[in-house]
Amino acid sequence: MTDLAEPGTPEMRPGATGYGSSRPLRGPAAALLGYAGVRVLGLLVLALWSAERGTSAHTLLTARWDSLWYTRVADGGYGYQVRLPDGAVHSDLAFFPLLPALERGLAGLSPLTAPDAGMLVSWLSSMAAAWALYLTGARLHGHRAGVCLAVLWAALPVGVVQSMAYSESLFTALAAWALWSVLRGRWVWAGTLAALAGLTRPVGAAVVAAVWIAALLALRRERRRPDARRALGLLLAPTGWLGYVVWVGFRTGSVTGYLDVQGQWGNGFDGGWAFAGFVRDTFADTAAGGLGLLAGVALVLWLYVLCVRRRQPAALLVYAGLVVALALGARGYFGSKPRLLLPAYPLLLPVAAALARWRRAAAAALLCGLAAVSACYGAWWLNGSGPP
Repeated sequence: MTDLAEPGTPEMRPGATGYGSSRPLRGPAAALLGYAGVRVLGLLVLALWSAERGTSAHTLLTARWDSLWYTRVADGGYGYQVRLPDGAVHSDLAFFPLLPALERGLAGLSPLTAPDAGMLVSWLSSMAAAWALYLTGARLHGHRAGVCLAVLWAALPVGVVQSMAYSESLFTALAAWALWSVLRGRWVWAGTLAALAGLTRPVGAAVVAAVWIAALLALRRERRRPDARRALGLLLAPTGWLGYVVWVGFRTGSVTGYLDVQGQWGNGFDGGWAFAGFVRDTFADTAAGGLGLLAGVALVLWLYVLCVRRRQPAALLVYAGLVVALALGARGYFGSKPRLLLPAYPLLLPVAAALARWRRAAAAALLCGLAAVSACYGAWWLNGSGPP
C-alpha cells in the first residue's frame, strides 16, 4: 500500500473503483443508496419516537441547540449575544459563517425558511460526503470497502446529526472532497475546498494542515519546487479559516478575539485535562459510566493506531489525528465529543476494509444491525439530552 500513500498517484488497488473505472456510476450509486437507506431509517424512527413522546421531530432537527444560532446569523447577520447570570457572554461569533450564508441564500431563492434550508443543506451535504467517502475507500481498499465506509459513517451512534441543521455534514463533505483532491493531485481543488471547510467549523484548520503537510511531503519526495497550481492550492487553503478568525479579531478589537469568544462559551484547548476530570467525576458517580467513557476513548485511539499501522495516506492521517486531538483535548460540554468526532471518517477505514473481506450476507447483516441501533439511539438522544 505504499504507493497509495502518495498524493496524486494514479494507481489503485485491483478491483477498486473510481475515476476511470468501468463502473463509474454504479459504485457510488450503491454507496449512496446504502447511506440514504440508513439515514431514512433514522428519520423514520425519530418521527415515530417523537410522536410517541409528543415532541416534534422537525423541531428537533431544525430549531434546537446550535441550529437556532445558525438561523439567527442567517436571518440577521452577526451581533446577537446572550449574557448569562454568571456574567459570561455567549456570542454568535463562535459560529463560522458558511452554513448560515447558505441558509440565507437558499431561503431567499426558495419558499424554505432558514431552518429548513439548513436541514436541506445538511441532507445534500451528507450525500456528497458519502460519495467522497466511497471514492476514498474504493481507491484504497476496493469497491466493497468504499460502500461499507459510507454506510458505516451513516450508522454511527450520533449519525442523526448528519440530518440536522448543523454544520457537521457540510464540513465533512468539504473535508472529504478536499482530501480526495489531495489523493488525486488536484491541488487547486484541494485548496479551494479546504478554504470552504475553514469557513464552516473551527476544525477546518485540520483540513488546511492536511493539505499543507501532504503537499510538502510530496515536494520532498519529488525534490522539486511547487508548480503554479500546487502553490495556488497551498495559498488558498488557509484563507477561509484564517480570514474568519482575523475578521472576528477586528470585530472584537482584540488579536485573540475568536479565542476570547470561545472562552466565554467555556470552550478551549487544554490537552484533555478537563475531559480527564470529567471521566474521574463520572467514575465517582458510576463505575459503569466511567468504564464506558474509557472504552470509547480507547476505541477511538485504537482505530487511529490501526490507521497509522496500515499506512493510510498522510493527508488522512494528519486530518483524522487533528480532529481527534481537538475533540478529546477541548474543554466544554463533554456530551458533544461524539458529535465533534463525527467528521473523523478515516478512523472507519480499517473497519470498512475488514468488512469488505466478509461474506456479503454477513457484512450486510452487521451493517443493518448497526443502522437499527443508530436509529434508536439517535431518536432517544434527540428526545433527551441531545446535542448541546
